[in-house]
Amino acid sequence: MLEAEPVGRWLTELGPDDDVAVSTRVRLARNIAGEKFGTRAGPEDQARVVAAVSAGLEEAGRLEQGRFIEEEVLDEPLLGFLLERHLVSPDFARTKLRRGLFVAEGETLSLMVNEEDHVRFQALVPGLDFPGAYRVVAELDEKLGEAPGWAFSPEYGFLTACPTNVGTGLRASVLVHLPALVLTREIEKVLRGAVHVGLAVRGIYGEGTETKGNFFQVSNQRTLGLSETEILETVEETCRQLVEYERKAREYLVENLRCDIEDKVFRSLGLLRGARILSSDEAINLLATVRLGVVLGMINELKPAEVSRLLVLVRPENLQRVLGERLKPEERDERRATFVREALVR
Repeated sequence: MLEAEPVGRWLTELGPDDDVAVSTRVRLARNIAGEKFGTRAGPEDQARVVAAVSAGLEEAGRLEQGRFIEEEVLDEPLLGFLLERHLVSPDFARTKLRRGLFVAEGETLSLMVNEEDHVRFQALVPGLDFPGAYRVVAELDEKLGEAPGWAFSPEYGFLTACPTNVGTGLRASVLVHLPALVLTREIEKVLRGAVHVGLAVRGIYGEGTETKGNFFQVSNQRTLGLSETEILETVEETCRQLVEYERKAREYLVENLRCDIEDKVFRSLGLLRGARILSSDEAINLLATVRLGVVLGMINELKPAEVSRLLVLVRPENLQRVLGERLKPEERDERRATFVREALVR
C-alpha cells in the first residue's frame, strides 16, 4: 500500500517559480459513453466503470507504473492520507459510490474513478508548469478514451455530471504561497483581481476547504466555450501576476521590515525546534513561515524541499503512517512535536 515516504515529486523536485508557486495541477473530467452518470448509476453500473478503467490502464501499460486501489481498501485512514497528499478530492473521500483510484509512482499522476464523474485524471507537478501538467493527463486521456469511448457532444464537448465542467472538462489550478501579500495586507485586493477575471480562489485542499499557512489554490471556473489552451493560458497569466505581486511584497518586507520578518521567521523555527506539543494547524503555519525564511535566504541550513516534505508529513494521517501506529489526538500532538524537532536538528 502507499507509504508516507518518499513524498511526491511535486514537493521534492524543483519547478518554475517554485518560491511562490508550490505546484500546478491539471484535472480532466470524463465519462464513459453509454454508462449512467454519478448517482444515477447503480452498484453494478459503478462496478462496471471501475473494471473498465482498470482494464484500460492495464492495456495502456500503466498498472506497471503505479497502483490501482479498489474500493475495499479505501478505508477512512487511507482516504485521509490521500486527501492530505492532494491525490484525491474531498468529494471522492465522501462519496458513497463504488470507487477506484490509480496513483502513479512519484504521485505525478492519479485517476479517481466514480468521484462525481466516471474518471477524474489529475497531474500534479512542481512549480508553475501548465504545459508539463497537461501533457501528463492528455496522453493518458487519449489512450483510455480509445477503448471505452468518452461521452461527447459535437455541440457541447465532453459531457459531465456537473454542468460547470461541460466542454473541455478541464480544471487548471496552482497552489501558491502568498505570506508577504498577507503581511502587507494586500491579499484581499490581489485575490479580488483573480476572481474578477473569472478564477476561483480556495483553501489548501480546494473547494470548501480553509486556508492554512497562507497557501491558496487558484483555478478556472469556466470550461464551456473555451479551448484547453485558452483555459491554461488564462490561469497561467493570472498566476504569473500573483507570483510577481508576492515577490514585490517580499522585496518590500526585506527592505523595510527585515528585522520584523527575521524575528517572525526565527521565532517560528525556534518554536518548531523546541515544542513538546504541536497541533497539525500550528505546525503548518509555523513551517509556512519557515518556508518564507528559506526562500528569502534568511535560513541557510534548510532546503525548500525539506520544509515542503514536513508540511505534508505533519498532517494527521501522514504522521501516523510515518510512525506506523494509530494515535489519539493528544498523542499525535506530542509525537508530531518530537518528529519535527528531530527533523530540524542541525
